Amino acid sequence: MKKTLASLPPAPVKRTLVAIYVLALAMAIVPPLYFSFSGNETLFLGLPLAIVYWIFDALLVALSLCFLYLYEDARGELDEVISA
Repeated sequence: MKKTLASLPPAPVKRTLVAIYVLALAMAIVPPLYFSFSGNETLFLGLPLAIVYWIFDALLVALSLCFLYLYEDARGELDEVISA
């Protein structure tokens, strides 16, 4: 898997992952999106849509950062600190 990730061109992959991260941050920061769901009484899997909104947003942020970490690790771009 590391070879496959390392062979991908860096610019489009990083742009896509950063765009997903920025979208998730915008969803967390822009209150009108949340307020449109918060007044809704509809349940999704037993949870109000406002809670599902926050869970989805948190998962989107976490997954985008995890994929970015895996991609940079495969390309050898991580700064590793070796302590003696």
